[in-house]
Amino acid sequence: MNLTTELARHLREAHFGGSMTGVNLKDALKDVSWQQATKQIYTFNTIASLVYHMNYYVRAVLKVLKGGPLDAHDKYSFDLSPIESEDDWEDLLENVWADAEAITKSIEQMPESKLRDTFWDEKYGNYYRNIQGVIEHFHYHLGQIVLIKKILLHSRK
Repeated sequence: MNLTTELARHLREAHFGGSMTGVNLKDALKDVSWQQATKQIYTFNTIASLVYHMNYYVRAVLKVLKGGPLDAHDKYSFDLSPIESEDDWEDLLENVWADAEAITKSIEQMPESKLRDTFWDEKYGNYYRNIQGVIEHFHYHLGQIVLIKKILLHSRK
């Protein structure tokens, strides 16, 4: 198995299950309602805003993998449209799952040698750094989501 296949597998598992951490986004969110996803806890980001933020960077990398420009700015990475219903929440999640499938397929199809190529601009490093960075970023915020969910569940008791 080559490195692109491994990177794609790692990102897919973080989304859908099977990772070495035993945690994945789909399972973490399976019983989260739109009200819970949008509930502000302390000064933390909401679960919904974290999900959007995580996918913002998945989408940015995916766009480059498909030959488009890198068009991502940290200042917009939390610009989530209001979630005001279960349908809004489900729409966000469906986009996340679709983007996860698209990026992992794109990574799998990429020749391993491309991982050393410059990612859009020299200042961003190479493809490997950016793909691995998305995976690390994803796990970081997944941990936050799990903790926020635990606080939400504990506060209902």
